[in-house]
Formats: sequence, structure tokens, C-alpha cells
Amino acid sequence: MNFTHINEEGYARMVDVSSKNDSERVAVAQAIVKMQPETLEKIRDGAIKKGDVLGVAQIAGIMGAKQTSSLIPMCHPLNLTSVNLEFTFDEINASIIVEAEVKTTGKTGVEMEAITAVSVAALTIYDMSKAVDRWMEITEIKLLEKSGGKSGHLVRD
Repeated sequence: MNFTHINEEGYARMVDVSSKNDSERVAVAQAIVKMQPETLEKIRDGAIKKGDVLGVAQIAGIMGAKQTSSLIPMCHPLNLTSVNLEFTFDEINASIIVEAEVKTTGKTGVEMEAITAVSVAALTIYDMSKAVDRWMEITEIKLLEKSGGKSGHLVRD
């Protein structure tokens, strides 16, 4: 079997992407943080004692995207051209939907960076709010959409 991340001697390697063409790459990912309705209200009202939960989560998500290659061993370091996070309050399900869009122009995609961004942002929401609600859940971390490269534009059903 030919493994892409194993060299001829059986050791780990980063895939050689030097022959790939540069293209605009975009990825969108999502995570959901479920919590008690009172916790959602406190976050929305800015009443969490640690401070601006979503403001800190926004910065943490951007930093997470930028550090992906330091966290995931075989990820290529990328020159990201844009990282944007959005937070949506879901009152019915007492949750916050975290969505990240990450862009670059290069030889490899930014799916891992988008997934890392929402994961780190969701973890930050938990960290900032855990004194109020230790049983929050981070769920549905997933890629929603990607474009660029050989596989083109793909959208989750």
C-alpha cells in the first residue's frame, strides 16, 4: 500500500505539494456549543465574570487557524489571507453556533484551519463560561464547505 504521509523507509513525511498549482482556497466549518439557557443569556448579556466571551473566542479562533500547522503534525504552514468567525445564538436549543471561513491562495486547502478555528473558539467559550455551566457540550464540529484545488467546490448536504 502506498501511504501519502509515509516515505520509502517507513517514516512520517509531509506530502510534497510543490507541483500543485496555486489557487484560491476557501473553507467553512462549524461547531456548536450547547449550554443551559441561563448560560446563553449571560453570554449574550455580557454577564460572564471573565469578560467578553465571544470577543475572546473570536481572537482565539483566529489564532487557532494561524497555528494549525503547529498542532496537526502533517499540516503545511499556510499564508492565510482571511479568517472570519461568526457566532449565532440559538435560543431554542440553548446553544451558540460558531462558524469560521478561512481563505488562502496556495497549493493546499484550508479545511484543517477552518475546523481548528471553530474548535478553539468553542473551547474558549467553554473556558470563559465554565464557572457558570460546567456541563456545556461542544458538538457537530464539521466542514460545511470548501472550494479551490483539484476537487473544486464542495458543499455538505
